[in-house]
Amino acid sequence: MTSATTPVEVIVHFIHRHFIWIIVSSYIVAAVLPGFGLWIRNLNLGSVTVFQGKLVFSLPPIMLASLLFNAGLGVRTAELKHMLRKPLVLLGGVFGNVAAPMAFIMAVSFAMRFWHNPEEVQQILVGLALVASMPIAGASTAWSQNANGNLALSLGLVLATTLLSPLLTPMVLHAVGFVTTGDYSDDLHELAADGAVSFLGAWVILPSLLGILARWVVGEHRITAVMPYLKLINFGVLVLLNYSNASLALPTALSQPDPDFLAVMLAIVIALCIVAFASGYLLARVFHSDHKETVSLMFGLGMNNNGTGLVIASMALADHPQVMLPIIFYNLVQHLVASTVDIAVFRR
Repeated sequence: MTSATTPVEVIVHFIHRHFIWIIVSSYIVAAVLPGFGLWIRNLNLGSVTVFQGKLVFSLPPIMLASLLFNAGLGVRTAELKHMLRKPLVLLGGVFGNVAAPMAFIMAVSFAMRFWHNPEEVQQILVGLALVASMPIAGASTAWSQNANGNLALSLGLVLATTLLSPLLTPMVLHAVGFVTTGDYSDDLHELAADGAVSFLGAWVILPSLLGILARWVVGEHRITAVMPYLKLINFGVLVLLNYSNASLALPTALSQPDPDFLAVMLAIVIALCIVAFASGYLLARVFHSDHKETVSLMFGLGMNNNGTGLVIASMALADHPQVMLPIIFYNLVQHLVASTVDIAVFRR
């Protein structure tokens, strides 16, 4: 530890190195002691009417908004100038982030036609739809930076998929809605028609833009000085948000265990994650990308903002809590696969 390193930075570095296991621990606590998590989910802080719709203020979307606001604060405006140097690579990444998981979901819907429990198939497909429809995770920029990737491209992928999410998310949800059945199909189409767009606008896009604006107003020097504290807050909010959302699904999964369902779901989620990372690599080969761009494309396409997906599922699909299991699994798997790719491919 150098003399310039503060205690907060040491704590942040320690949490970052062990964060995947902290998230695992939060899921274990949610499965055993879900009461506080359910209280967080059900706490209503009021509502307002916006454009003939009601915007409900509850803790999960507020926590999600705080994460995205802080992510916006971390965007260096100087880096925004470099995002469009290779627009085709950026657009290819946005397209691949939707096309690869969509093709995978369609293949799963065909392969699972003969599964003995049709209800379980619907739950898996809806969970995968919410994973595939979400923007690229901000965490992908940290993984790319650690592996010496193109930070401008990583940032561009996150911002582009976030800003385009009101268009891309309904498209994916409608598409999967046509291959699902019954109440699951209705829920996806209903969510795509209005719920997802208004939610993303209010709790994802607006906080992100406000964070970028706040950094510009306050000044990069002042924001950089408090960034370790913001990261520490982010870690706490992210753990609490994951715990709260998992409290709705995991207790049921453990109290009524279904080993074959959990096993096939885990296998499908792992396969989806591998396909997503591989699509980033193939896209890099198509565009003859260098090492830095390859890193950014692989981590970008492999990691989705599942925190948003979990909040949407917990609010809009609370009557089907099992659909959150694929999202919870993917949230863990994407970090494990990212770690494996980092060590086996890039550090080599």
